[in-house]
Amino acid sequence: METVSNKTFFRLAIGLAIVATLMLIWLSLGVGIIGQDGDPANLMYFAVVVVGIVGAIVTRLRPIGMKLVLQIMAMVQGIIALIALVAGLGLPWSPPLEILGLTLFFIAMFAVSAWLFHRAAGK
Repeated sequence: METVSNKTFFRLAIGLAIVATLMLIWLSLGVGIIGQDGDPANLMYFAVVVVGIVGAIVTRLRPIGMKLVLQIMAMVQGIIALIALVAGLGLPWSPPLEILGLTLFFIAMFAVSAWLFHRAAGK
């Protein structure tokens, strides 16, 4: 049986991280995760993008470093949702379950990408 190489895990991890980040940008800018389209609360999601970009530069895309970057991106995503829910942002257009559902979706994508980076590192 053929095994999956570290290079394959790395490519899958990078691909998933990029797709998740582009989807986050599109949803936060185009549709609005929190509130209506154009709600300034959606700008908080750029913290997730900045963590990803800065982390990729600092770690030089090394798998073990990128694993940590993706874990931090997932945490920041969760913190943003917590802020939005506690502050009641986005109401009445974005009910809490919608914000929570989208947040869990992105956290899952970032977590799977982190796991793939972990596998790419040979761990």
